[in-house]
Formats: sequence, C-alpha cells, structure tokens
Amino acid sequence: MKKKLLSLVSLLLVGTLLAGCSSGKPAAPAPNDSASGEKTYKVAYIARAQSDSFAAWLANSVKEEATKYPNIKLEVFDGQANDDKENSMIENAITNKFDLIIVQPNSGESQRPYVEKVVQSGIFAITTNARISGIPGASSVDAQPYEQAAVNARAALTQIPQNAKVVVLKGPSGNFHADERRASWQKEFFDKRPDVKIVGEQIANWNKDEAMKYMEDWVQANDKIDAVIAMNDNMAAGALEVVKGNAKYTNMLAYGVDGTAEALFLIKEGRMTSTCLQNANELAEKMLDASNKLLTGAEKEINTDIGNPLVNKDNVDQYIEILKKSGTIK
Repeated sequence: MKKKLLSLVSLLLVGTLLAGCSSGKPAAPAPNDSASGEKTYKVAYIARAQSDSFAAWLANSVKEEATKYPNIKLEVFDGQANDDKENSMIENAITNKFDLIIVQPNSGESQRPYVEKVVQSGIFAITTNARISGIPGASSVDAQPYEQAAVNARAALTQIPQNAKVVVLKGPSGNFHADERRASWQKEFFDKRPDVKIVGEQIANWNKDEAMKYMEDWVQANDKIDAVIAMNDNMAAGALEVVKGNAKYTNMLAYGVDGTAEALFLIKEGRMTSTCLQNANELAEKMLDASNKLLTGAEKEINTDIGNPLVNKDNVDQYIEILKKSGTIK
C-alpha cells in the first residue's frame, strides 16, 4: 500500500514538473526590470503648466523621446502654473521613490528648496526651462534666456520707430527665463533707445488670457501702441489676438520667444515680427539623454544648453518645416 502511494506521489510530481516546463511562458520580469533584464528606472517629469503652449509642447516631446529608452518608465505631472501644487508634486515624487525627477519650475526660487530635497534624498534631479542654478548635485538642460531675448532686441533697434510707444509682457518674477529675458531687453534695447516709451508693463505669467486682459486695457488707455515686447510667444499671441482685424494696429510689431507653431504661423502671416526658437524637441532629446547617463552611472552631473536662433519672415518657412518633420506641426 505504501509503495503504491509513493509511486502515485512520484507520478504527480513528475507531471507537475513537465507541465511547468512545457507551458512556454517566460517568468514575469521583476517590477524594476525591463523584459530584456535591464533595470527599469522611474522618472517623474513635473511640467510647469500644460495650459501653456510651450510647456505642453515640451511635455509632449519628453513623452515621445522617453519611448526611445526601454529602461526608463516616465510619468508626467501638471503643475498647473501653481507653486504649491508643483512643490507638492515634487514631494510626492520623492515619497514615491522615483529614481530621477525632472522639474520645469513655475517661478524657480519657489521650487529651489524642493529640488534641494530631491538631491538630499539621493534622487537625481534635472531642472529645465528654466534651470535653477546653484544646487550642488543637480543637473540642468536649458537654453540661454538672455540670448533668446537679445536676438530679438538687437533686431528691434532698427525696426521699432523713433519715439515709439511700446508695451511689455513679462513672465513670473523669480523665474530665471523671465528675469533674464527682461534684463536682456533692457540692456540690448531700452538703454540704447531712450526715445522709446513704455506705456504698459505687466507680469502675465506666460499666459495668453492674462496677456489679452492687459492688452485690452492698454488699447483703451493709449492712442497708439507701436510694439508688443513679450517674454514668450504665448503672451505675444494673446496681445495680437486683441487687435486682430483692427486696421489701426496693422503695422504694430510683436516679439516673443519659444518658436511655437502658433508664433511661426503668425510670423508667416505678417502679424508677428520675430521670435527665438526654443526647440522643445531638442530640449527633450538632451533631457532624456542626460537622464539615461545619470541613471546608468555614465555621468554624475550634466549641465547643457540648446541654441537660440532668431526666426523672422525671412526664414520662418525653414522652421515650420523643421517642426513638421518632427511631428510638432501636423
């Protein structure tokens, strides 16, 4: 009886082993491993605000670029142009033990202590558009905001008429790009053209709707406005929307930064004067390359920039084609 029972148990064990071997299904990879066995890293990208046309372009470019890295699992979060929300998202990313956190600051200095917490927690940190300088151990992928504004300002020296009245739309105070672009316009243009009068200057927080509200007030308060000097394309587009179809403003000049699809088409239509391309696709490429190098130990800290080409009526078609090829313009 015992011999029969032992034989039955042996047969059952052999059958189970054979079934396991013949199933043909590989074991599921561990949560932190890719299908190839390569370690998978969790990366958080915290965007300033998806409602901002450039920030949305950048976030989409980052998502697309991340698909080229099988060892990176990317999650994107929307800070909604709110310091408290963005700071909370950074803290949550630390708590959830992301391997690397990319921060596109809303106001910069408000995010500084939270990015410092990232580094102190032993997590890689990258700041972008705009970088937060002076954080030991943190990396950055950005542009040169002073030059972004300067390429416009230098051209404006001969474009804006004598004794012109202009309005200025600024980004949030404390933001590296906002502050540097405004400083550049001051040094490269206003200091050299004392005849030009600023009849309105406000912080519109990169926002198109806020820019429209200020422009509506300025149009009512002034007999003429010769130029709109905006620290980004979104605000320039908002100001232009207010005077669209108004013959009085047919010759009004308008300057921005970013090279968004909307701005390029406004330049092509002759309604916007120039912008500086801040190529979100190039930023995304450099950002994911830097992320991969940091995570895999190839580099310990990376700080790099993209170029600052001026886009105007003479070369706008070239840049429209660049964005079409990248899929940014369909």
